[in-house]
Amino acid sequence: MLKNVVALTVAGSDSGGGAGIQADIKTFSACGVYGASVITAVTAQNLEGVRAIQAIDPQVVDAQLRAVLEGYPVKAIKTGMLFSREIIETVAAVIKEHRRIPVVIDPVFAATSGSRLIKPRAIRILHELLFPLAALVTPNLPEAEFLCQRELRSSDDLREAGESLFKIYKIPFLMKGGHLPGRAVDLLVDGMGVKAYGADLVRNVNSHGSGCTFSAAVAAYLARGRSLRVAVAEAKAFITASLSRPHYLRAGTRVIDHFHRKGGSAER
Repeated sequence: MLKNVVALTVAGSDSGGGAGIQADIKTFSACGVYGASVITAVTAQNLEGVRAIQAIDPQVVDAQLRAVLEGYPVKAIKTGMLFSREIIETVAAVIKEHRRIPVVIDPVFAATSGSRLIKPRAIRILHELLFPLAALVTPNLPEAEFLCQRELRSSDDLREAGESLFKIYKIPFLMKGGHLPGRAVDLLVDGMGVKAYGADLVRNVNSHGSGCTFSAAVAAYLARGRSLRVAVAEAKAFITASLSRPHYLRAGTRVIDHFHRKGGSAER
């Protein structure tokens, strides 16, 4: 681990350990950087869904952010579940004071199970205040459809949506295509055009936390000094391998193994 390289996640806690803060910290460690965290909400959830959410007081979120940014050499920031307008405003205000640090925004609107993880009135504030501070935004297909206000049925649709979002916000977008049929092809739309990152779709694995893991891996590799396109390529390889070499959680249930490089988990 590069102990002088710190990546920071600003997200919600997943009691099941597969997504949110827990997934991000595992990813940072697996990708060779020191992980710090700011918790925005505590959730009660498992692989079936979210049972309860308790947002953290925005003043406490502010204190967490400032404590980490003032006390550690943070090289990249990843945001996930931010939940409320007040928390987004708080996070944006502090990040704005540290513009040298690249920020990867995973616009978390809902859990894989469908449970909403952001208040409706907070989404507009996310666009207005946080997107302009981003080095990259990483929407999956449902999130991209929400941002574009239209249905996306193909990779061509995803490309057009990414190009449209890039023109609007003037920041790179990684349009994740894992929800489309066929291969898992993600499209990075940036100032150099469109770059595709493809892999065979991994089946029969619970993908809970895959979006968190992918975006956290991008942040980790940016922290290590990679260019954006290289960071996305390495993160794509990481999430694909984490899904392809899963952890056997219980009989019939396979989940992402962030530490597959250390030998993975044997089926029991």
